[in-house]
Amino acid sequence: MLESLPMTSSLITTQAEFDDLCQHMRESKLVAFDTEFVSEYTYRPELCLLQFATAERCVAVDPFEVQDLSAWWELMAGDKTTTIIHGGREEVRFCLTYANIAPRKVWDVQVAEGLRSRSFPLGYDALVKRILGRTAHGRETRTDWRRRPLSDNQIAYAVDDVKHVLEIYDIQKKSLTKLKRQTWVQAEMQRMIDEVASERAPESWQRLPGIHRLSARELAVVREVYRWREAEAAAKNRPMRKILRDDLVLEIAKRRPTSEADLLAVRDMNRPEYKKAAAAMLACVAEGMAVPKNQLPVLPKSLDEEKSHDEQVVGQLLGLALANRCAELNVAMGLIGKTADLRHLVRWHAYGEKEGEPPRLTQGWRAEVCGDLLTDVLNGKISLRVADPQSDHPLVFERIPDAATEDRTDAVQEPA
Repeated sequence: MLESLPMTSSLITTQAEFDDLCQHMRESKLVAFDTEFVSEYTYRPELCLLQFATAERCVAVDPFEVQDLSAWWELMAGDKTTTIIHGGREEVRFCLTYANIAPRKVWDVQVAEGLRSRSFPLGYDALVKRILGRTAHGRETRTDWRRRPLSDNQIAYAVDDVKHVLEIYDIQKKSLTKLKRQTWVQAEMQRMIDEVASERAPESWQRLPGIHRLSARELAVVREVYRWREAEAAAKNRPMRKILRDDLVLEIAKRRPTSEADLLAVRDMNRPEYKKAAAAMLACVAEGMAVPKNQLPVLPKSLDEEKSHDEQVVGQLLGLALANRCAELNVAMGLIGKTADLRHLVRWHAYGEKEGEPPRLTQGWRAEVCGDLLTDVLNGKISLRVADPQSDHPLVFERIPDAATEDRTDAVQEPA
């Protein structure tokens, strides 16, 4: 087991020091990594501090002083260095932004904990307490990380976010190896990386909230307005929501204004910056309206709402079975699947709606955990009964024996 790193830390502010650190990390091949950033004012989050820990060193790096960070992004994107993160979607985004390549070998201790316990997601302080029995410093939640100089206290707090990570990783890796679940972690890391990378795909406009309630023609308008908004945000280095709010993108698509007066009559559109951009937004509306009918965008089928009461009931039953299996295997249910995943399985398996990718619950390690159980419930091969009303786990799922043989010796009982 790795020993806890000493509290002493340093702030790297020169290129030579940083290059030396990268050489050290290249030789170490195992690095804990975290960042501090501010996302309220720029198109992409502004990187304000990088924190690293190896078995020998624990330091912070000031990106305002160290201009060339490419050596680190190359390490993170390479196949020689394993990067250990906590809730590290933003760290993956930074790698994609600065290296234009996805990281190769990543281990997220927050995800890993959910694959060996039902605790997910755990914050960093709670994770340190749970696994190591120690108290982390907490977080500088009110710090404006853009301001300089940084105080010793701020640096200490920031570095503490990586101080315990390698020791946690060491414990998790041994535990998950013993449980034969290391491949689960690898699969979840790749899924997370793929999800982050997909945020920059041309069809990212499809993730706007409430978009599934729009018509195909309205979707065409949304697409054009969204793409204009993103281009404006990138050019002006401002958050997209500061250029035009999500709800206003949808409202413009619904109203499809043809004049500046119509556009600015939309509630909350009477702002000077919107008036200046009125011509551009109206052009987007016109482009969306000009899309030929046979080329209108079609969204993937939504799983946001149940199609019927029967689907809701079946989904709830599967939820009970999934919760039961997760308790049995000591895995976090929230990591395995959400309500939408259960609905997808019901529609695919029970109603024959087999469009797109198969349900996530039937793929990879999730199929190993619960795929057969849930499909057997849908096929009527599993019965549910109340075993002990006084118990904390009163429900029992039992496999129905083969009617031809009446062989009850292999009935499976799974206390819920």
